[in-house]
Amino acid sequence: MSNRETAEQKERWQGWLALSTAIMAVLAALTTLYMGKYSSRAIMAQGQESDQWAHYQAKSIKGHTFEISRQALELQYRSQKGLSPQVAADYEKVLAKYGDEIKRYEAEKKEIKAKADGIAKGKGTAQDRGGNFAYSLIFLQIAIMLSSLASLTKRHYLWYIGMLATVGWLFFFLDGWLLFY
Repeated sequence: MSNRETAEQKERWQGWLALSTAIMAVLAALTTLYMGKYSSRAIMAQGQESDQWAHYQAKSIKGHTFEISRQALELQYRSQKGLSPQVAADYEKVLAKYGDEIKRYEAEKKEIKAKADGIAKGKGTAQDRGGNFAYSLIFLQIAIMLSSLASLTKRHYLWYIGMLATVGWLFFFLDGWLLFY
């Protein structure tokens, strides 16, 4: 091999090294975008989930208040002797209203719980995706670092190892989208 051929090979290798490093940097930027997107979604979902559970707790307290009031009124009604039919009907009417309110709060609690559970499921998915994109970013950072070292030291094997590290990026990036692992 002549010096000219060796120089051309070095130049060609450095071209591939620069191109692959630039591509890795673009992929790292894209991966960072998705990592941030899903991490933000998980944080937002946590707040929404907490709001739903606070709403559930408020409905539970209100429902419990109606239950206690109904029990107290029922005890009072039963302990009364000789009530007129009109007063007895008023007691029955109020007791029925309290019973309806208790049922309404129970139904609302079921709806709120279902919504909170759905938000929690979405939050878990967002956390899984954000985590996978974070892992994939780590592999790209390692690959970029190894490619940079290869450029500085002119050691080809460092670039090859860096290129191999992009397989880790690909695995976790695809897992971020498909959630297969």
